[in-house]
This record gives sequence, C-alpha cells and structure tokens, in this order.
Amino acid sequence: MKIALIGCGNMGQAILSAIISKGVSIAEHLSVAEVNQACREMTAEKFGVFTTDNGVDAIRRSDIIILAIKPQNLDEAFKQIGGKFSQGQLVISIIAGKCLGTLKDGLKYDAIVRAMPNTPAQIGYGMTVWTATEAVDGQQMAQSRTILGAMGKEIYVSDEDSIDMATAVSGSGPAYVFLFMESLIQAAERIGLPHDKAYEMVMQLMSGSIRYAHSLDKPLDRLREMVTSPGGTTAAALGVFANGNLAGLVEEAVTAAYKRAKELGG
Repeated sequence: MKIALIGCGNMGQAILSAIISKGVSIAEHLSVAEVNQACREMTAEKFGVFTTDNGVDAIRRSDIIILAIKPQNLDEAFKQIGGKFSQGQLVISIIAGKCLGTLKDGLKYDAIVRAMPNTPAQIGYGMTVWTATEAVDGQQMAQSRTILGAMGKEIYVSDEDSIDMATAVSGSGPAYVFLFMESLIQAAERIGLPHDKAYEMVMQLMSGSIRYAHSLDKPLDRLREMVTSPGGTTAAALGVFANGNLAGLVEEAVTAAYKRAKELGG
C-alpha cells in the first residue's frame, strides 16, 4: 500500500511504526507531511520514509491518506489539501471530534473513513472504532481494517453516532482506568503501604485481572462473585462502592463524555 500521513505527532508516529512493523507497507511506499521541521527530520531518520512540509506532495505519492493532525489545525489543512484528491484514493481521519460531513466539505472529497483510536494504540494494544462513507468501496474497507488493526483491535460501526459513543467509552476510557489506578494507589498509601509497593501491586492487579478475565471468558459479574466471599474483605469494599453508587457515577461520566463528543462534532 502507498500510504501518506498528514501530521506525524505521537499517534501518527504510532501508526507509522505499526504499518512498518506489521508489514502493512514498506518505508519506500510511505510519505509523511509534517510542518514541524524537527519532527519531520526525526521521522525521516527513524523510519526512512519520504517527508515533506507540503501535504499535496504526500497525497500525490499515495493511494491512502491518513489525517493525523490536531483538530485546531484542520481548517489550515483544508486550505492546503482540499480538492487535491483523485478518484480511487482513500482518506482515513483519526482527528478527534470531526464528523464525516465536516471532512467531506473541507476536503471536497467523499471516500472517507472516520476512526477513533485510543492511546494504547501507541504500543500496539489500541482499540479503534471506525465508520465509512458510502463512497468507500469493499477493497478500501479491507485496507482500512488492515491499517487500523495493525495498532491493536478494530471495530467497524455502520452509523457515525457510534463513533461518539466509542469516544466516550474506549477513546476517553484510558483516563478513567488511570484515575481508578491513581485512587487505589493513594488509598493504599493512606492505610500505610509505601508508594513503590502500592504502585507495583496496582499495576500487576490491573494487568493480571484483565488477563484472567480473558482466559476464563466468563461474565464479569460472575468473576466478581468468584472473588467475593460473603462477609469477607471484598464484600466490605464492594458495599462501600455500592453505597456510593459507583455504577451510577460511571454511567453519568460516560454520558457526559458522549454528550461532549456530540457537541464537538457539531
């Protein structure tokens, strides 16, 4: 595949690394358009790909164009690359909050995939939810799966509203997990554990619990019950969570993120 990235920050670097390491494409077929000279030079040295400060140059060399710029830079990008696409090219956007209608109008092009990856994609354990316009053909759908799947797991959804839902769950989700981990470490310190011991316990707790859940493939409520003895320590802790309405707070938080995602997307 001949692929161009417009923008190559942290997520762009992650995509580039995944594309090369998973054999999706080779350096000779990859192009990067990046306005930051230091970033551009570092990318060229690290990956051996063609780099330029002009998005049109990258587009002309490629069949698939990945938009990985910051949302606040999109209008400027529209001015440079809008209307510069050719029939048969595919655009994949990972720009947060920018809906397909906005992208089609600004790019003056219809074959577009909108994807919502999350930060674990930077280490190959991402969750990317994506959708596509009707102009995206079967081959381009398969190409999208391959590229997005190189960063971890991918899920296709047929309606764009599900992208906003995914933003509220898997997109913002790492921050929720990190907050819970922070809180657990702080609580461990307050009852007397030193920070380094508490940190190690919580990190292993999270990774081990996830692996355990995957290996048993049982409903999560059943796994919770397996850990909880009546009248025991776990039951005492879970009772506090229930009294504080943890489930309700989580639902409220996800709903707030979903509403904000819709506002940002217009």
